[in-house]
Amino acid sequence: MTAFFNPRCSRRLVLLALSLVAPLGQAQAQAQAQAWPAAKPITLVVPFAPGGSTDILGRVLAEVLGKRLGQSVIVENKGGAGGNIGATAVAQAAPDGYTLLMGYNGTNAINPSLYKKLAWHPVQSFDPVGMVARVNNVVVVRPSLAVKTLPELAQYAKQHPGKLNYGSAGAGTIFHLAGEMFEAETGAAMTHIAYKGAAPALNDLLGGQIDLMFTTIPTALPHIRAGKLRVLGVTGAQRSPLFPDVPTAREAGFARLVVDSWFGLFGPRGMPAAVTARLGNELRAALADPAVRARLEENGASPAPGSADDLARTLAEDLRAWKAVIERAKLQLE
Repeated sequence: MTAFFNPRCSRRLVLLALSLVAPLGQAQAQAQAQAWPAAKPITLVVPFAPGGSTDILGRVLAEVLGKRLGQSVIVENKGGAGGNIGATAVAQAAPDGYTLLMGYNGTNAINPSLYKKLAWHPVQSFDPVGMVARVNNVVVVRPSLAVKTLPELAQYAKQHPGKLNYGSAGAGTIFHLAGEMFEAETGAAMTHIAYKGAAPALNDLLGGQIDLMFTTIPTALPHIRAGKLRVLGVTGAQRSPLFPDVPTAREAGFARLVVDSWFGLFGPRGMPAAVTARLGNELRAALADPAVRARLEENGASPAPGSADDLARTLAEDLRAWKAVIERAKLQLE
């Protein structure tokens, strides 16, 4: 007996099978999203060592999101390579909503132009969840250094070329670039010391091993208040309400030295839409809480709640802006 093959019939069977499988897959994805985050704790990767601004904000965010989601959010510090190690870990994680990245413009917007090769793409590797905060940056020095203003720092650096050591959270970080911009603006020559995070650099500054840092307000604030560091200027576009008498770099005569930091929440590309939406909603609700806002402001951060689209737009703008700065400075890292 000869079997008869009907292509038209086979095609109908395939289409029928697909029509049955597709709703099943959608239903499974929806069920997983509805069950999230009951299965296990969420990991929030901070791509720097403990103690810096990214870590400080990440821990506040982990606490408040954990309460709102009814699930533990655990901060995991994965420092190194200007944030690239932590970003790589998140980019390669399962896109199930259980691994998130505390991103900031230094890692997400600067590194793509700075490093020759990255194991992740700034846009294609992540799903933006929402904006978190903006943080003003400052220039701080050890109190024994005989300068009290940014112009005095510039003059001292020019009179002692290469003698001043400034630390940063890593080569190519926004704080390293701020130092490069300061040198280009003033004609001063300083020596850059790269650390694996802001906290180790800060420890050496407090110990007198280095002379100054360009860093965020949350990182330096307790030590400024304690008189262990002197703040010379703010590098944001506006003065900080925490230091109303400290001029911006622009006010001090350095028109192009405008550098601040933004922070946003990202997940691996491909997270269920329902998970991303809930994360974004809970994030914005948390940032609207007066108690949470007060905690951020006490640490020198300005809450900047925004949607996933807001974060994506901010990232795109900064990618273009920092690429131009890096090309001008002719910086490139392996």
